Amino acid sequence: MEERRNEIEMQELKRQYEQIKVPDEAKRRLKEGIRMAKEEKKRKNTILRLKRTAGTAVAAAAAFTVLVNVSPAAAQAMEKIPVVGAIAKVVTFTTYENRNGSMEAKVEIPQIQADGEQPEANKEIEEYANELIGTYEQEVRDSQGEGNYALDSSYDVVFENETYVSIRIRTTVVMASGTEYVKVFNVNKATGKTVGLKELLGGRDELLAEISANIVKQMEDQMAADSNVIYFIHSDMPETDFKGLTGDESFYFSRDGELVIVFDEYEVAPGYMGSVEFVIPKSVTGELS
Repeated sequence: MEERRNEIEMQELKRQYEQIKVPDEAKRRLKEGIRMAKEEKKRKNTILRLKRTAGTAVAAAAAFTVLVNVSPAAAQAMEKIPVVGAIAKVVTFTTYENRNGSMEAKVEIPQIQADGEQPEANKEIEEYANELIGTYEQEVRDSQGEGNYALDSSYDVVFENETYVSIRIRTTVVMASGTEYVKVFNVNKATGKTVGLKELLGGRDELLAEISANIVKQMEDQMAADSNVIYFIHSDMPETDFKGLTGDESFYFSRDGELVIVFDEYEVAPGYMGSVEFVIPKSVTGELS
């Protein structure tokens, strides 16, 4: 009897709820929120695809046009680029360009030139670029050239000393709106190999934790100083909050040799914040560069 009464009450509450009129403006905002969520999800999925290992990249289609700047004029221009450090210089080895309807891409592929055997890092850089190109070409195939997609990837040398040269690759993908993310290749000049954050810190988990704590403190300070600044910390959705560094993040060094940690768009902050960086004082890290 009690269960039957509860069931009737629940049905009555459900009927009353369904009869509640939703204002047109609320409906419009709800639909707009759903639309924006779908667009953001698509951008996030694209970023995840671009972050996959280069081995999954799709091979270049023969029907696409690839413009490679290996002409004598380009080679002469490359020779004018100053030497980076004692043993290497960074040049634009290849530029990929393609336009297909409303879809277009331009990807600069840098290379470190060195005396003798070429640095192993060059292969990693080229694989990363091929991943970008492969993802773009897959988008062209999936949409049969009728989608809206623009890919632009360029690089700069953000740090160099006797030990390291750091090449930052900035990539922007524009669909319904733009998304920017950053990949930094830090190359040990003596070995020609890239160095990851874990390796740089010598596998010291306690130092990784101290750097993470410093980043959280910087986030808190910035949010307290500016209401327009938002980071994913102390939120109502703790499962999405910043949990600390994993050791796989991109980084480079400032002019003063301080560690700079780089996060992609959406990684630790809303999309409007873009790609964000945090300079970690040497009082936390010690001398790393």
